[in-house]
Formats: sequence, structure tokens, C-alpha cells
Amino acid sequence: MSTPSGYPHPMTPAAPDPVLSRLSRGANHGALWFAAAAALAATRTPRARRGTRWWSAAAFATGVALESPAWGTVVGPVAASVVLSRGHTGAHFPRDAMTGAALGVGAALALRGMVPTRGQVAPPARPRAEVPALPDGEGLVLVANTAAGSAERARALRDALPRAEVVECEPGDVAAELEQAAARARVLGVCGGDGTVNAAARVALRSGLPLAVLPGGTLNHFAYDLGIEDVRDLVRALRAGEAVRVDVGRYSCGGKHGVFLNTCSVGVYPELVRERERWSHRIGGWPAGVLAALRVLRADGHPLEAEFQGRTRPLWLLFAGNGTYHRLGLASGRRKDLADGQLDVRVVHGGRRPAVRLLAAALAGPLTRSPAHAAVQVGRLRLDHVAPGTLLAYDGEVIEVEGRVTLEKLPEALTVYRPIPSS
Repeated sequence: MSTPSGYPHPMTPAAPDPVLSRLSRGANHGALWFAAAAALAATRTPRARRGTRWWSAAAFATGVALESPAWGTVVGPVAASVVLSRGHTGAHFPRDAMTGAALGVGAALALRGMVPTRGQVAPPARPRAEVPALPDGEGLVLVANTAAGSAERARALRDALPRAEVVECEPGDVAAELEQAAARARVLGVCGGDGTVNAAARVALRSGLPLAVLPGGTLNHFAYDLGIEDVRDLVRALRAGEAVRVDVGRYSCGGKHGVFLNTCSVGVYPELVRERERWSHRIGGWPAGVLAALRVLRADGHPLEAEFQGRTRPLWLLFAGNGTYHRLGLASGRRKDLADGQLDVRVVHGGRRPAVRLLAAALAGPLTRSPAHAAVQVGRLRLDHVAPGTLLAYDGEVIEVEGRVTLEKLPEALTVYRPIPSS
């Protein structure tokens, strides 16, 4: 037997093991890892699904293990067997197989440094809050928005906490169900996307109840930045009675006011949100987002005119984050601290080419010395002379504002459950 290059293999076995031979062939061209990735993605577990970004045997197994140690114990032995099979069947020299494995592990570790996982940027477990421990879920009433695809996760939580009450409802009934749930709950729970979580936060603030958030939407920014990625995270926090206090953003304009947990913005982004919602039920969320961006940026519009920091200026976008967003490696911004007392304000000034300015602002991140965009952290800001009909977006919802718009922080106003890492 000889290697593909024609040279005799120094350790060619007399009769290659048929199992190892099939395993080695199955890993050719990444087929085995594509199949494994598909299986992991089907689990709907966030950590396992993120681990499927890695595609060679060693890199794939390392990526999965970094994101989900439990799945790593399953995938790791298979990857090790593939590496051994390469040498055993004569497909590669043993030294080459081991070198390739080492390179794969190194590549996975290096890429993790460029695109950090959320486990590497978990928010600090403070300020801690006193909340009731619910070992079997008694006292928890959780409202699940079924349109967000959250029913399966809500039922999994009920299986883990059998005395918890789970209410499944359609989007139009969420607000009423949350109000009713707050009247009989010790802990108000919610499962859905960021808009549904925002509605629950408003009710929890009015009722003085701690909030338990189970991510069940598409992006789940607040839950993920909080450190809650799946049912296990929330169940662990509820059983142990572990929670923190977080800041809440607040907007007001005339008689209108509300809160935001993630972001609030005026300018082209609210227009994009409205356009995306117009198309999402027809072609799906991500395609609708792309179409909306193309339509908004190509439209013959004009920048928003508003007075900001004492000067009236044209603005394509003003974005205010509830907490400071940090860029890590090549990853998009994430919040390290949900109780830092800051509004993270990013401004894209008006000009003739909004698409170029918006792209430059996105690539530059928190760049403060630019004629096109700027960033500043403040506790409160005010926009004056906002034209009637201007759109304001908060946590994915859109309203019209005019006149004076005020954004401010409510420091440590909301108590939310999250597991506290052991020191």
C-alpha cells in the first residue's frame, strides 16, 4: 500500500480496520463535520449551534468544546478517532495527521481570539439583588409569545420547574397577559424576542417584581448580554435565587414615554425597521432586513434636522445604547456591564452619501474624532426641534415623535434573574 504521492507508507498495516477506514472516508472533504454541524444546529442550543462554525476535525471539535463543553465531550472522541484513522489507514503519515490536528486546534483558538464568545464577555455579577429562590418554580408566572417561536423553550422550563405557571399567547395578547400574570406572580417571567421582553420589563417596573427572561426570539440581545442563553441558565438562577440589578433606558417626548433595554434611535434606522416589518411576513426576517436596507439607503431622503449638544445639525442617525457597547476582535458590539450608568451615543452626521457614512461609522466603532460620525457616553441627552413625523425606534418597536426628545438612564431600576458565577 502506498500514500497518494506514491511513496510507501512506513507504518502501513497489513489489514486496515474497516471501521476506521469508513470513518476516515466519511471525514473526507469535511462531510462528517458538515453532518455533525447540521445535527448540532438542529438541537437549537445556542452554544452548540455557534460551535458549528468550525469545519476540520480538530478545529471543529475545538470550536464546539470552546462553546459547549458538554457537546465537546461527544464530538472530541470522534475527531480524535478521525485523526488516528488517517494514520492507521495510510491516508497520511502519522506525523502529518498529528501536525494537521495541532494546526486545526491552533486555528480554532486563534479565531476565537478574533471573534470572542459570549462566555468570554459575561457581564459582571453585580450589583447583586435579593430575590426569592424557586427550586420547583412555585410563584413564577411566565408569559410566552408563541409567534416568536418560544413555546418549545417555555415548555422545557415547565418540565424543569413543574410548579411554574406558563401562559402561551399570541402577540396581540402579550400585554394583557403580562398585566394579569403580574397580579398573581412572585416572579414575572417572559419568553420571546426583545420587543416582548421590553413589554415585560415595563410591567415588572410598575409592579415592583423581579423579572425572569428566557430568550425566545431571533436576536435576544438583552438576554444574551445578561448571560442567559438557554433554559438551563435561567433554571439555575431561579433555583438558586440569583439575580442582579440592571439599568433601564427611558425616552420621553411630550406625552409619550417608554423604556428601552437595548437601544433607542432616530434617523434612518427606524425607517429601516419599519420597512423590514413591512416585508418580513412575506419573505422572512433576514431577507427583509437586506431589502429594507437597500430601499432606505437608496431613497431620496434628507437628513434629520435636530439640535444636539447645543448645535442644530443634520443627522443621518443617532443611536443610544442602554450601556456601553464594546467591540471585541471582529465581533459586533456587546455590553460588558448592564449597570454602568451610561447611554452609549453614536451619531452619524448628515452628508450627501449616507450609505458611505453609515458604513464608515459601523467599521470604525466608537471613533470620536471624525467629521462624519462621533461617539460619546452620557447619562442623559436631549434633542430639540425634531420635525413632526420623525420616527423613533426602541428595542425593535417604532413610534412617531416631534419637538423635544429626552433620553435618560434609570440606574439599577430593574431586577433580573441570572446565574452568578462561582468565585
